[in-house]
Amino acid sequence: MIFVADKWKDYELIDAGSGERLERWGKVILRRPDPQIIWPLEKETTKWKNADAHYHRSSTGGGHWEIKNKHPERWNISYGDLSFYIRPTGFKHTGLFPEQAANWNWMMEKIMAAGRPIRVLNLFAYTGGATVACAYAGAQVCHVDAAKGMVQWAKENLHLSGLGDRPVRFITDDVFKFVQREIRRGNKYDAIIMDPPSYGRGPNGETWKLEESLYPFVETCMEVLSDQPLFFLINSYTTGLSPTVLHNILSLTISMRYGGKITSGEIGLPISTSRLILPAGILARWEEEA
Repeated sequence: MIFVADKWKDYELIDAGSGERLERWGKVILRRPDPQIIWPLEKETTKWKNADAHYHRSSTGGGHWEIKNKHPERWNISYGDLSFYIRPTGFKHTGLFPEQAANWNWMMEKIMAAGRPIRVLNLFAYTGGATVACAYAGAQVCHVDAAKGMVQWAKENLHLSGLGDRPVRFITDDVFKFVQREIRRGNKYDAIIMDPPSYGRGPNGETWKLEESLYPFVETCMEVLSDQPLFFLINSYTTGLSPTVLHNILSLTISMRYGGKITSGEIGLPISTSRLILPAGILARWEEEA
């Protein structure tokens, strides 16, 4: 199964080929690499050549943005009533993963239909796309990320969306230590979202390797779930990881305790020129039975 983010107006994946994607972010056209695009580019059109900025990888790692046409250092785009700041950063990123809109829609629908107050824990929360979506839907959200700059960006996205008065806690902390403290405090959440990295290091040299750490971390997170959880979402960009692996993890943890329903698959974006779908990550979703 592939979940496609096909409701965007301010974002468009114009074309893709030969290891690169051509995208429209509002009025700004960006050209950047993508390792999933292993098919050839049919034709390097004027749009490709005239992109406002082009990210070039370096043979020694990293890379740089070549600015071809002057554009704002930071600008914003909207997805329905949600708004986000966009800023090209190092390592080709822009501060938003547009394919995640497929998850935002699902989460908002679940929260709005719940008919009860919902507390959401968003882990490895980055610039807060899911945080903004859940707050908009009426949930109380706890946003946790270890990077101070990303947490600040998320706060700005929340205010940009006109949701600054919503009950959102922003926490800059190691997610593992935070969850352990929440267990000791007895705090509970009705929904958990996580987008764990492939590899990472904690503040005291702790190492995270997804293939070794994800399952025990999901087990730990079970201890902060309420008695009536609404959903549990795992999203991943780890190369080579199958969505069935995430499905199996949820089957052996949350489904064993609460029953419910699991769906898993890829997440992707429609390519306007070719009408193909660009796969952009994987996910597994657990939800309570209707």
